[in-house]
Amino acid sequence: MDLALIGNCTYQALIDHRATVCWLCWPRFDASFVFGALLDEERGGEMTTAPADDEGFVHRQSYLGLTNILRTEFTTAEGAAFEVIDFAPRFRRHERYFKPTMLVRIIRPLAGSPRIRVTCRPTVDHGRRVPTRHIASNHIAWHVPEGLRLTTDIPQTYIDEGRPFLLEGERHLVLTWGEPLEAPLVDTCRSFLDLTRDYWTRWVQHTALPGCFEREVIRSALVLKLHQFEDTGAITAAATTSLPEYWGAGRNWDYRYCWLRDAFFTLSAMRRLNHFEETEAFVGYLANLAAAAPGEPLQPVYGIAGEATLTEEILDHLAGYRGERPVRVGNAAYAQVQHDVYGEMVAVLAPMFLDVRFEHLRSATHEDLVRRLLDLIERYLESPDAGLWEIRDTPKVHTFSLLMHQFGARMAARIGVAINDAALTKRAAAIADRAEHLIATRCWREAGYFADATSTDHADAALMMMVNLGVLDPSSERAATHVDTLAARLRAGRGLLHRYVHHDGIGETHAAFTVCGFWHAEALARLGRKGEARDAIAALLRHQNHVGLFSEDVDPGDGTQLGNFPQTYSHVGLINAAFAIAPMSLRLD
Repeated sequence: MDLALIGNCTYQALIDHRATVCWLCWPRFDASFVFGALLDEERGGEMTTAPADDEGFVHRQSYLGLTNILRTEFTTAEGAAFEVIDFAPRFRRHERYFKPTMLVRIIRPLAGSPRIRVTCRPTVDHGRRVPTRHIASNHIAWHVPEGLRLTTDIPQTYIDEGRPFLLEGERHLVLTWGEPLEAPLVDTCRSFLDLTRDYWTRWVQHTALPGCFEREVIRSALVLKLHQFEDTGAITAAATTSLPEYWGAGRNWDYRYCWLRDAFFTLSAMRRLNHFEETEAFVGYLANLAAAAPGEPLQPVYGIAGEATLTEEILDHLAGYRGERPVRVGNAAYAQVQHDVYGEMVAVLAPMFLDVRFEHLRSATHEDLVRRLLDLIERYLESPDAGLWEIRDTPKVHTFSLLMHQFGARMAARIGVAINDAALTKRAAAIADRAEHLIATRCWREAGYFADATSTDHADAALMMMVNLGVLDPSSERAATHVDTLAARLRAGRGLLHRYVHHDGIGETHAAFTVCGFWHAEALARLGRKGEARDAIAALLRHQNHVGLFSEDVDPGDGTQLGNFPQTYSHVGLINAAFAIAPMSLRLD
């Protein structure tokens, strides 16, 4: 997908390689789109900046250094050139992060006398309605309750009518939702650009890196950062909805919500990178989820403000990505049973108890939550569920859920030691032993691998995590045969793996799941086969797009990126695999 991501932890936007804002949901990640050409070119509205002549130009797109600021350069057939800089302001101001619902676009001539065309036609209510607008002296305003305004030094008539004009100097556009720009336009754009660039540069400078694939890891870290909705601490799975897992399969889901499992893996990667404020914010989100439903099991997914009900709706009026329908908002997975989340949430809380840097953040709420989660692990240890892949078939006792029961209980036992609670330690250790016994006796198959469930023999790529989480000793004979057998059964070509190949209650699966290849690479590294792991990552990097972003899935036939985008799982997988090969960058002293 020729898309680049910008954002500031309040919103996200996707901009294509021709500088079209084709996905922008305001005022928050899961809201209706303001620009949604990604799902419907006619109803999705448009915000474009392009050469006046639609033919004969070339374009290049990249990020400004190691930041989330995007640069798109155009060169016309006559040799005229200009650049478009897009960013979402983010920086420290008055001891807080300034992260307005504001998109800034700066257009600069580079060579010759380029003629360009600029448009801005937003839409609301998922493309059902085009808001009325009025043109003022220095801005265009659209009539929505919150207020939507474009402040610019380009003649508004040119923008409103899409008329070409000569770009004779630097021009500026600031699109805002809610609070309009009431400050000098040019100075504000320039200062916000400098401050935002400084913020991301310093953020990267404080990032720990592995000893390989450093640039790819940094780009992945920047992607992950933009998927935390900072207001509540929720972490979303992807920026989009309804991008198909595979052509014609109907597997088009809304990923703009917080899957607890995905959040656990994202936070684990962020801590490897030496970033901890994301965990602190998410723990607050988790505590609020638990407080809202005391005594109840956790759902697998919630809204970014903690909404428990995510009613799924099909938007029949939208054409869909490249005609792929249905288009959905909401996600019925909230009603599924996925018991692995309890162990993962214990692991999310663990730094509050096991890392001395976070002791001051610990509270009685956190201790109570650990005990409650352990209760849930014990209660549902052998209960069937839908598994992490949200299988819409008969529930089973999934091995991955048992794995996370074991992992979470072991973590709870360590927490018990840290807080001098012998009873918690003893009980958690006993639960972990029980889970381990179930996995060893009911999930191992003589063919040399752990199957997806106690009652079936299917291969499941997620069980690479048995090695990656350290639950299965990498030096053991079972570890090597398990990893190799899974890879052989799930190989899709092009360095890719399927997540599974059996019927899942919906239909056949054709696409390769991007993160599964990285899980395999990480497992190879932990088995000591680091050369193979490097080769595996190198093969997967051929599937990143032009700015280093990964989607959820890849078509193993032609390598096309598919599924929601960018996918946090995919970038987490890259980070963890790189650290497994070379835990730290080379020292210079």
